[in-house]
Amino acid sequence: MKKTLLSLTLAAGLLAGAPAQAAEKLTVLLDWFTNPDHAPVITAQTLGFFEAEGLDVELIEPADPAMPPKLVAAGQGDIAVSYQPTLHAHIEEGLPLAWIGTLVETPLNSLIVLKDGPIKELKDLKGKTIGFSVSGFEDAMLGQMLKSVGMTIDDVELINVNFSLSPALMSGQVDAVIGGYRNFELTQIDIEGKEGKAFFPEENGVPAFDELIYVVNRDKTDDPRLAKFLAAVEAATIYLTNHPEEAWNAFIEAYPHLDDELNKRAWADTLPRFAKRPAALDAGRYQRFAEFMAEAGLISKVVPLDTYAVEIR
Repeated sequence: MKKTLLSLTLAAGLLAGAPAQAAEKLTVLLDWFTNPDHAPVITAQTLGFFEAEGLDVELIEPADPAMPPKLVAAGQGDIAVSYQPTLHAHIEEGLPLAWIGTLVETPLNSLIVLKDGPIKELKDLKGKTIGFSVSGFEDAMLGQMLKSVGMTIDDVELINVNFSLSPALMSGQVDAVIGGYRNFELTQIDIEGKEGKAFFPEENGVPAFDELIYVVNRDKTDDPRLAKFLAAVEAATIYLTNHPEEAWNAFIEAYPHLDDELNKRAWADTLPRFAKRPAALDAGRYQRFAEFMAEAGLISKVVPLDTYAVEIR
């Protein structure tokens, strides 16, 4: 992969004076195909932050998005990018996983409608159709949002539109969609010549949660490479916060097929949502969300936080 002049200059500066030694290999299984949600790890890779920590990091896109945490739990990968709700569910299933850091520290998930459509407030959803892609957490999230305005799931009609959320909404197949990302689907709708409106779960009865997190095998949290990984990601996150255009240029040089309006706007929209202290654990947030998951019937009990989250120091 050809590096930019900026990448070479930065890496040289960071490594100046460091003794020559073989880089330690580390595999990171992404949650989805590479996109701006992964900007901190991409920036760490393309601009030399991993290299400065003595790491040779391989970023792997999943053939099946459900598999990365399971592969890490089975020892077939070092770190997986996953989701906080998914982690709680995996702990319920008995997978030996542990949180070690946060990538995106706010929800991206939302309920989206067309701005010029009939839905002006959540209560206007009564008797309307809502498209979804994945049942389970999204159902619980929607149920809690409806509950905040005195409604239940029985007051709406759910339609599985697979992963065609925006097309289903824009074509009039459904009146709203749940599970659309505010940093992608809203922009996609705008690019297609329509205007969307998002209702945010964390403003409508659902406890705030981390959208994207880093998980590892629970028995390997003492691996010294993890501290180096998180240090590199933190440095890269600060860099891309201060220099978003330079980081974007390195991103599209590495992934030229992503150089389009949707991804450039998503890059800017996601920037304020990245965790500036990725290794810092918000214990209260995880406790509150676990209690929400239990109340919604998605997990049977709330287990002690220290059994599935470790702050790497």
